[in-house]
Amino acid sequence: MKRFVLFLLLSVVFVFNSHSQEGVKYGKKLVLKEKTPISELFKNPKKYVGKTVQVEGLIVKVCEKRGCWIDIASDKEFEKIRLKVDDGVIVFPMEEKGKKIIAEGVFEALVYTKEDLIEQGEHMAKEYGTKFDPKTITKGKTEYRLKGLGAVVN
Repeated sequence: MKRFVLFLLLSVVFVFNSHSQEGVKYGKKLVLKEKTPISELFKNPKKYVGKTVQVEGLIVKVCEKRGCWIDIASDKEFEKIRLKVDDGVIVFPMEEKGKKIIAEGVFEALVYTKEDLIEQGEHMAKEYGTKFDPKTITKGKTEYRLKGLGAVVN
């Protein structure tokens, strides 16, 4: 009986340690060998659009509705990138906020017209019960993000 309890205790310790060292895996296995600084993606976006990149940073926000996106802090202060995953394919729990992540995804450029942004603002205001003034939108914009493929959170 003592051996069984000792075996069980060691098994739990081993599983806990290996889990904490490897991190929690989401989606596909990471395959790239080099990380690209997030600041580099924003500095030279045309160079990276359409390419799969690996980034590293701190999770600063998680989608509260479905866990379908996270914001990752850049290596440059006050800069972040959104990692968007297909709904239900990968789900990031709220508890991951504040943890370190290594993620891979395809760097995308999303081009929005003024009308797109007004429609989006009205939708968000309705969904969250907030006010939105369409006059605050004066022109379109390009937004960069990662289409998430896989990640490891520690």
